[in-house]
Amino acid sequence: MREKILLVGHGSRSVAGNQEIEKFAGQWRNRNREWDIDLCFIELADILIAEGLEQAAQSAEKIIVVPLILNAAGHVKEEIPEFISEAAEKFQDREFRYAKHLGVNDKILDILKRSLHNVLADMESPDPAKTGVVLLARGSSDRHANGEMAMMARWLYEESEVKQVELAFTGITSPKLEDVVQRQMAAGMTHVAILPYYLFTGTLIERIRGQVEKLRKEFPEVEFGLGNYFGFENEIFDLLDQRVIEAQR
Repeated sequence: MREKILLVGHGSRSVAGNQEIEKFAGQWRNRNREWDIDLCFIELADILIAEGLEQAAQSAEKIIVVPLILNAAGHVKEEIPEFISEAAEKFQDREFRYAKHLGVNDKILDILKRSLHNVLADMESPDPAKTGVVLLARGSSDRHANGEMAMMARWLYEESEVKQVELAFTGITSPKLEDVVQRQMAAGMTHVAILPYYLFTGTLIERIRGQVEKLRKEFPEVEFGLGNYFGFENEIFDLLDQRVIEAQR
């Protein structure tokens, strides 16, 4: 039975963001040459998921759909399954399997710990007792997805020496970055490390960089450090490998 792996990226208004996902997919193919891997997107890009599923069904009997998505919100829980159901109805002689999203786990935590270490290393003599961390996520209308981010913030706190790790969101829900930073400053933080919880570049990453620059100008007495998004970290590739193997079994 011929098998196809269909990697599903979110898609971005940023051309650079979509190009990074395509580059990532190419690197993942090179790591797993025994797998037949295609790429499609949920929105804002070429080859959307409906077309990707149809193309996969025309060339393989078994299709494993793998979401390149961190959290289980609307896209993972509702949108992608609906497209899979429609494809399964259209191609009833094909087998469709839906792999788990990346999720909250120790591999993602390891990326965040490394990112925090790198940000602190670039700062000038940060005192752990006066250093705050802001885990900055996209935000969702799904309370379970937001709750996963709160859990990750707690895990990072327990695995680091800093005295404050708080969660902020770029949209949809609160608290916002500026509110959390002001709260940390009121608690006496002189250094603030901001860790974006994102896979790839895009309009929101650019917005975050602009927000951090604005904070640096408004509060020169505080040293702000900004971590990088983590789409190309080895743990992401490893997690995808794991998700495919789980779905194959």
